[in-house]
Amino acid sequence: MALMIPPVKLKWLEHLNSSWITEDSESIATRDGVSALYAKLLANKEAVLLPQQVLCLKGPQLPDFERESLSSDEQEHYLDALLGSQLALAKMVCSDSPFAAALRKRVLVLQRVFYALSNKYHDKGKVKQQQHSPESSAGAADPHAISDSLPPLSLANESKIPPMGLDCLAQVTTFLKGVTMPNSGADILGRRLASELLLGLASQRGSLRYLLEWIEMALAASAVVSAMEKNAAPHCQEGLMGYDCFMNILIQMRRSLGSTADRSQWREPSRTPDGLCSLYEAALCLFEEVCRMASDYSRTCVSPDSIQTGEAPVVSETCEVYVWGSNSSHQLVEGTQEKILQPKLAASFADAQTIEAGQYCTFVISSDGSVRACGKGSYGRLGLGDSNNQSTLKKLTFEPHRAIKKVSSSKGSDGHTLAFTTEGEVFSWGDGDYGKLGHGNSSTQKYPKLIQGPLQGKVGFNPPQPQLKNVLHYKQTKSRSRSEPPGGFWL
Repeated sequence: MALMIPPVKLKWLEHLNSSWITEDSESIATRDGVSALYAKLLANKEAVLLPQQVLCLKGPQLPDFERESLSSDEQEHYLDALLGSQLALAKMVCSDSPFAAALRKRVLVLQRVFYALSNKYHDKGKVKQQQHSPESSAGAADPHAISDSLPPLSLANESKIPPMGLDCLAQVTTFLKGVTMPNSGADILGRRLASELLLGLASQRGSLRYLLEWIEMALAASAVVSAMEKNAAPHCQEGLMGYDCFMNILIQMRRSLGSTADRSQWREPSRTPDGLCSLYEAALCLFEEVCRMASDYSRTCVSPDSIQTGEAPVVSETCEVYVWGSNSSHQLVEGTQEKILQPKLAASFADAQTIEAGQYCTFVISSDGSVRACGKGSYGRLGLGDSNNQSTLKKLTFEPHRAIKKVSSSKGSDGHTLAFTTEGEVFSWGDGDYGKLGHGNSSTQKYPKLIQGPLQGKVGFNPPQPQLKNVLHYKQTKSRSRSEPPGGFWL
């Protein structure tokens, strides 16, 4: 007898989406592969088994046909009732066959993979928000525009595109490049649409290579048009593309980069009365945007010379922060307390300049020198004035007010933290056992407190390399000759 598959209750877990996206889709075609993936659903408790329902096959109460004479309508009714019961019985038997059980597992696995892909690449809410933004709704929609047909960078990760898909993209790109040239044989509308499709693909793939290839194509097509105009009458509709299509993609790039430049300084192509723009001007605008992207990126890079001279690196105003691991005390600010098994982009830390991970807690330093904290709050380790857990980032108060340059939090014991200001002062808070906070006592400190005494007015510096070796040797000697209290440190 075939193994009966009971009904299940589906409950997809958001933090497992990245794991399902990386699953080999070819394994779903085999029965063993489907069984393994279905077992993964059960193990993750994303498919909870429900009790098997008992099918009631109680047929109609038939009359005594030998003693009672029934009309043709009544006989038809009883016949339909019998056929309905037989059909329900046949469905039950077929649904419990090995093929039906494997098919049901395959459908559940496909549903899970589709949900993960749809949640990551086809978030309708984000696309709708971008479509209704003030910048993108400034002009009328272009029927040839394709920038909103796919989410941004949906083709960016080529490692997740099968070889057949990459080959198709390459062939489509080659074909479109050939069509865009004025001497390709295609009509004006076809050449215009090809240039727009090619730009859309370049933006979806999110690579500098494809953007530069489009710029090269646009300049080459413009050069051919210029040569044609010198030798014959001007072609008013040659070398053009949809203005709205180009601007939608350009604004999408600027929004994704978080560009803070004044919009009046942005170059934009001239718009014709027909809603078109020159390929040449569009190429110049796109190239200028690429240069701006490179300039923003260069400010986030630190050269070895600046590290050796002790100069503070210049960073951009926004950054991308990925989190993973335990979130038992909301130290990752991800809403739930589920473990995050793979790196996940965290929007809560987008404006962070420095991040310090402590014992079940996290500290973030912003560009203005302020400090925010989240996670476990026992022993006042967050510096927020209490011992409560904090599920979202909350700003600390420093008295006197100071801009913080560096934060260091203990990775063990009951949690304490030190903060180094731009003036060279040191604040501390958290568990004070063994005098580790430097305030002359062993009390718990729930607010950041300035360390007084010998450190008052001292400014930290980096000694030369030979002296640093002597200092390290001195610390090692002291540690061997005298036991260090738990959670303490040597100066």
